[in-house]
Amino acid sequence: MQAFLTSLTSVVELLLVIALGYWLRSSGKLGDQFKSNISYLIMNIALPASIFVSVLKYLTREKLFGLTGGLIYAIICFALSYFFAWLLCKVLRIRKGRRGTFINAITNANTIFIGLPLNVALFGQKSMPYFLIYYVLNTVSTWAIGVFFISSDDPTVQKQKQQKFNWKKLLPAPLVGFLIALLCLLVEVPIPSWITAVLGMVGGIVTPMSLIYIGIILADAGLKSIHLDRDTIWALLGRFVLVPALMIILIVVGGSWGPALTGLAKQTLIVQSATPALAVLPILVGEARGDVQYATNVVTTSTVLFVIVVPLVLEITQMLL
Repeated sequence: MQAFLTSLTSVVELLLVIALGYWLRSSGKLGDQFKSNISYLIMNIALPASIFVSVLKYLTREKLFGLTGGLIYAIICFALSYFFAWLLCKVLRIRKGRRGTFINAITNANTIFIGLPLNVALFGQKSMPYFLIYYVLNTVSTWAIGVFFISSDDPTVQKQKQQKFNWKKLLPAPLVGFLIALLCLLVEVPIPSWITAVLGMVGGIVTPMSLIYIGIILADAGLKSIHLDRDTIWALLGRFVLVPALMIILIVVGGSWGPALTGLAKQTLIVQSATPALAVLPILVGEARGDVQYATNVVTTSTVLFVIVVPLVLEITQMLL
């Protein structure tokens, strides 16, 4: 119960900052330009800086090789998530235009704007190495696999044209920051303390700015637009029940024959597997001329419901692990 109350308090703190962003946007204090500017600032400057500093601060070469266990569990979880999402899509006969959203909503999580600040609030900066495992895989999964389910789901065409693979999508700025930090760590490049201090200061804005951005997204979507139809309910069950259950099962079963994980690693991977759907889903679906209204509803609903889901997931994790 103590873990439940602690996690609930942490989530409420995040919710209050999200509510601030919602109020500022809905009251007209934050314009459209600020919305695009804050997104750019987080994704291309603050987050790469935060990740770079965290890797050098909390990882060593010895610890790095110790992360392979978490990597294996996460890869298997993503593979199983795609399989079950695809299977549900067939069984439920999800209509064309919604299939890409449905599969991505179940499999790929909002690790940046929700997962990162949530993880820091619950477990502190020491959990960053384990968060980075899930973040990297989630990024690769989204842009190497998930985006093709969306692009091939265009309801306006009968036969999908061959899509050119955009390798730049696989290397967003936060991932580049991680890779550079990894290189510095492996070859032991000396980084002056004043540089890490500046990068740490810039990276410190990631959590509050990410939460304010989520508030802006919710204000734009409108809470009144939230509704629970059959396809949305199943997508939410997949995101909040199926994927965390898969991760818990893999960790519990794998503990007897596979690589051992620390308690912090287990909790981080499970919490990340229960974060809301990708914030960029409506944009990607719009480019593929899919059902944008459905994509927006899934993202908005999952973002609101995560406040209830995360404390429950943490409580179950404490009981089982």
